[in-house]
Amino acid sequence: MYLKRKKNLSIKSQFTPAILVLENKTIFRGIGLGYQGEVTGEVCFNTSLTGYQEIISDPSYAGQIINFTFPHIGNVGTNNEDLESEKIWTRGVIFNSEISNPSNYRSLLDLNNWLKKNKIVGITGLDTRSLTNYIRDKGAPKGTISNNKTGKFNINKLIRTSIKWPGLNGMDLAEVVTTQKSYIWKGLKTWNKKYGYLKNKKKLFKIIAIDYGIKKNILRYFSNYNCEVKVVNCKTAANKILRLKPHGIFLSNGPGDPAATGKYAIPIIKKLIKSNIPIFGICLGHQILALSLNGKTKKMKLGHRGANHPVKNQFSQKVEITSQNHGFEVVRESLNKNIIVTHTSLFDNSIEGIKLKNKPVFSVQYHPESNPGPQDSHYLFSDFIKEVKKYAKKKRH
Repeated sequence: MYLKRKKNLSIKSQFTPAILVLENKTIFRGIGLGYQGEVTGEVCFNTSLTGYQEIISDPSYAGQIINFTFPHIGNVGTNNEDLESEKIWTRGVIFNSEISNPSNYRSLLDLNNWLKKNKIVGITGLDTRSLTNYIRDKGAPKGTISNNKTGKFNINKLIRTSIKWPGLNGMDLAEVVTTQKSYIWKGLKTWNKKYGYLKNKKKLFKIIAIDYGIKKNILRYFSNYNCEVKVVNCKTAANKILRLKPHGIFLSNGPGDPAATGKYAIPIIKKLIKSNIPIFGICLGHQILALSLNGKTKKMKLGHRGANHPVKNQFSQKVEITSQNHGFEVVRESLNKNIIVTHTSLFDNSIEGIKLKNKPVFSVQYHPESNPGPQDSHYLFSDFIKEVKKYAKKKRH
């Protein structure tokens, strides 16, 4: 059901000065938008043409400032239905052009006021292509956005702030964004143009989702397959999860360094793998699964962030266009002979998917639930549910 549309507020720029300062003293000046304040994070870029609200509300962007390469951001406004998380964890946003008036029947609030409401600091009016080229050549830098009415900036202080920020290497952000209390997903399915979000009334399978920064659209896909999903804190003990008698276990996406999260996650997942319950991981969940199988991960120079990444399925030999958001990768040479690489990136040949030879355990680096975005990889949910059905059938006999 759609919420009653509110009258959009004026988003005419107030022309408050803003500045972006990188750790190497590079300075970008522009116009402030969103919340007035100062934020520091890793400056990365996203090449997606649509889905800015879903991107900004994705918990995987915790600790990051997003530079959008597409110049026209904000055209369709914002609504209450496309949020991937109730709390926005993104540090800040960078746009090329001033936000235009929204034109979409679902819009409830323009992007500028939505950013203010969620206390997201932004800057616009700078050369995002130049910034993107810098990131491409040098790697994702640490940076600080300052946005205030006075236009007075202590640049030396902003440089020091950027340099002192520890960065994502070694940073566990999953424990920050994870749910503090377990909950049952309300059962909404993926969005339908005619009906909006329909509710799943069948609960044939029980899925436990370990929340490292889970997106709502993942939960909606499980509802499509008649699953009841219980979402648990990322530090929930394996014994407690097993006592819930799940038919399948899901390892969610999330932010930060997988090795840092792995300090507590690896013992949990190792025990869950021994149970022979089907396990499916996405993004950070994929990386932590690899670590639990004695693999290694490393920080990427650029990372993959966008909705146009080609990935080759090594079994079907088909190419899938995928949505991605990650800055770490699984090290190919670290994987043992019991692990099969199922998917690889056609951009840089990095690992995009793995599975165990002898157990119903697999994961992918990208986001098959992306919406809006490419829908080439939805079959992965179907593959997981097939394994869940097999396991549920065994338990009934």
